[in-house]
Amino acid sequence: MKKIYIAIVLLTIGLSACKKDFIELNPEDSYTDGVFYKTEQQFRAAVVAAYAPLRDVLINDYFTSEMHSDNTVYQPIPGNRGTAYVERENISDFTNTSTNAYVSATWQHSYTGISRCNIIIERLKGSDLSDAVKANLDGQAKFLRALNYFKLVRLYGGVPLSVAEVKTAEDAFKPRSTEAEVYAQIVADAKDAVSELAAPTKFPQTGEATKGSAAMLLANVYAVQKKWAEAETVLNSLLTMGYDLNANYADAFLPTNKNGKESIFEIQFLGGTITGATPNVLSFHFIPRSKDTRVLTGIAIDNTSTGGWNTPSSDLIADFEPNDKRLDASIGIAEGTYDASSYFVYSAAKSIINYVPATGKIGVPYIKKYLHSPLIATTGSGDDFPIYRFSDALLLLAEALNEQGKSALALAPLNRVRKRAGLADVTTTDQTELRTIILHERRIELAFENSRWTDLLRTGKAITVINAFGVKIRQQLPFLSADAYVIDNHNLVFPIPQNEVGLNPKVIQNPGYF
Repeated sequence: MKKIYIAIVLLTIGLSACKKDFIELNPEDSYTDGVFYKTEQQFRAAVVAAYAPLRDVLINDYFTSEMHSDNTVYQPIPGNRGTAYVERENISDFTNTSTNAYVSATWQHSYTGISRCNIIIERLKGSDLSDAVKANLDGQAKFLRALNYFKLVRLYGGVPLSVAEVKTAEDAFKPRSTEAEVYAQIVADAKDAVSELAAPTKFPQTGEATKGSAAMLLANVYAVQKKWAEAETVLNSLLTMGYDLNANYADAFLPTNKNGKESIFEIQFLGGTITGATPNVLSFHFIPRSKDTRVLTGIAIDNTSTGGWNTPSSDLIADFEPNDKRLDASIGIAEGTYDASSYFVYSAAKSIINYVPATGKIGVPYIKKYLHSPLIATTGSGDDFPIYRFSDALLLLAEALNEQGKSALALAPLNRVRKRAGLADVTTTDQTELRTIILHERRIELAFENSRWTDLLRTGKAITVINAFGVKIRQQLPFLSADAYVIDNHNLVFPIPQNEVGLNPKVIQNPGYF
């Protein structure tokens, strides 16, 4: 009898399963693919989710930018040769391979953001939202998609170009597009974003992308393409949107000035321990490894597993002009000694200006512009990270003008930036001299903002500058291998992550890598 009862129950379940509504694939009381993209609130939540991977990209970005240049180096930890340390050192040394997890992470997180943008853009087309709301959401998604592809194409060259929601395996496995094709898509997205988004109406801004964010991205792309007249036109439009420089350079990075008048676009962070907090941990990465960082952070933090990266190079420090106010605002000195484990024991925080180590102490430079003590939590700070600032736009405008032979006109935006730094005006109108001066100015003004490597690429200076830097830095840092900072043309792009090449037979590896 018991067996019959079980059989009847199973039969009943089986017959019920044949009914169309037994298993509701899109239940109305749950968020699923079938019911989520309906309301404005849901779409805005999806757009917020599309911003989130920028934080994941950022955690790896300084390895592939500032440390992959002459701006910063790393502090060695000979007692720990684990893969996590060695692979990050390899990126800095230009000895990384296609299996490097940190290079792969940048690829992965960028495509995560792109995928989320693709879904938003496609689902908006069939939504019942008002045209104004659609335009705003579409503009934000296209800006983010363009920003992610701009990151990828400059690091890897031509990459698989996906601009639609992935629904089948064929959608996911695409060959690499050419650089020209990727740039064409970036320009198209950025132009749409410029037309669909509004300029800032007040400061501080909300943190969302604006017409100014999209215009700055578009101008940056035009600069890479050497379309200087187009870059000039777009940059001039930015001058009418209310942006301005803060009175003091250091003010641009204060948490109290987040999304302020100098900010064109920045990655958002929320410090503290409240639910939903997204603290910024980068300031812990940029100071010497120590069991107690209290001297710099105001609270006891052990960063022995995360610190010691992105240390300002002696070459960068020497490139600051005398009396440049940005030096003290950007770089500080942690004074102390190293213990037997190569961890730093802090004793004092010092100014870099005219610094002389105390007897028996060592002074280690660190990035000061993002560290605002005391912190309120060991999880990180509330500091946003700048992607585009108004000073960047001014210097790019100076470059665009100079490259068109309008060198006399280039002096105004250039000197506007220098004046705030307490420096004398540049007066030369020689195009070649100005080209060198503007690149120098960008190095100093945008130090530690992840622009140096791409600036060297864009100006064709990467191979010359890095090889010359390598000769000097290998003499200063004996732990570097003989092939560190020795580069040729193949080093101008990163390898495609090996897991992508292995998974997708349509993807061909960059020359010089295996």
